[in-house]
Amino acid sequence: MSETRWLDDEEQRTWRAYLSTSHLLQEALERQLQRDSGMPHAYYMILVCLSESPGRTMTMTQLGVVTQFSASRLSHAMARLEEKGWVRRVKHHEDRRATVAELTDEGFKALAEAAPGHVEEVRRFLFDPLTRDQMRQFHDILSTILAGIECPPTFTAPVEEATA
Repeated sequence: MSETRWLDDEEQRTWRAYLSTSHLLQEALERQLQRDSGMPHAYYMILVCLSESPGRTMTMTQLGVVTQFSASRLSHAMARLEEKGWVRRVKHHEDRRATVAELTDEGFKALAEAAPGHVEEVRRFLFDPLTRDQMRQFHDILSTILAGIECPPTFTAPVEEATA
């Protein structure tokens, strides 16, 4: 067994700064969406994914992959979103075994109302403190890290085909 490669002081400071930043940013986004729109960030992510898909639809499998939610977490969230009238689940027209999630007009309206406040919060905490060059460097750094992690596509990955 190889020897543990402990973090040096600079790596430890960087790691802890990342953890704090990530945690505080997620909490700030969650608070803002709950306060202003009455929805958790997870629901917002689902609505965004559906709004950006052709026909505002995706199979539940695709939606789970893109959001990286477990089947049970996604199912629970979808049930709550259906109660609000923001989404509906229907059987796939070609493959009755597949379920399709569809963003309703009411859901699109809720998303459109929530988006400005959410974007302002993202801008305030993530982009406003950075110069344009720092933002580009940050993107490059994050892309490098993501490329080294073997996992399914992330929330920002493009969707191949919404009804496949």
